[in-house]
Amino acid sequence: MTTVNAATTTAAREDLAPSENSSAKPAQVRLTRRSPAYWRVTIDNPPVNVMGPEMVREFQEVINAIEADQHVRVVVFDSAVEDFFLNHSDFMAKLEDLTSMPAGPTGLPPWPDFLVRLTRAPVASIALIRGRATGNGSEIALACDMAFASREKAIISQWEVGVGMVAGGGPMARLPQLIGRNRALEVLLSSEDIRGDQAEAYGYVNRALPDAELDAFVETLANRIAEFDKWAIANTKRLVNTSLPPDIELGAGWRELIIWRGKKVRTSSRCRYAQQIEDQLEKLRALGQCTR
Repeated sequence: MTTVNAATTTAAREDLAPSENSSAKPAQVRLTRRSPAYWRVTIDNPPVNVMGPEMVREFQEVINAIEADQHVRVVVFDSAVEDFFLNHSDFMAKLEDLTSMPAGPTGLPPWPDFLVRLTRAPVASIALIRGRATGNGSEIALACDMAFASREKAIISQWEVGVGMVAGGGPMARLPQLIGRNRALEVLLSSEDIRGDQAEAYGYVNRALPDAELDAFVETLANRIAEFDKWAIANTKRLVNTSLPPDIELGAGWRELIIWRGKKVRTSSRCRYAQQIEDQLEKLRALGQCTR
């Protein structure tokens, strides 16, 4: 089993040594090759797994590696941070560090580009959700081919409307096809937390499993798929994907989000802006909608 530091190596190559600053800057996204056919991608940015520009860059390295490899057939996304799968964006990060990143091969900005490419990659992708999958975490789960959640510990939400934002990773395009228009609007406009059982009932995830059984279930499924022919996996997925919304629709929300953030940053410091978001999140918590 080989672990690759996505922050300090080219993820498609296992024989590269980490750069000299790797110890000072640990990876936020770790790619582990459990076998040539079965990979794990582990999100690890404690204490609450927020996503900033560096994590976006590391996700780009991961998808580059997935697309370039001829042997990988299944990739599981999980988290090393207790109680958090993947959280919202890092609002203390400089906006220009995000907007200055070049568009990806799809022509979309790096985050929606990663999500589109993951959905269209010729491998099976599985989200193992334990803890909060809020905002970006929900979006990566929607981009995966399958999602399995802890019945006791998973919390999924698109909370952006509750703080006056628009989601940037395309849930407006993905959710209606997955759970229906009316339920998609319930999720998006209420900004409420969705627990494991409700997520399963809505079709937000494939299954909600007892937490003690989740890891073994996903491991068994991933190993099973890893035994199958890659050509069959890739072409079956390609044909299923004909039902997807156009890729460009995933970029529409991103543009609105960046415009909104730009206006906020111009009228206040980053610290004040981040505090405003936290204050609005506290209002959601007071309504019984916990997003942190």
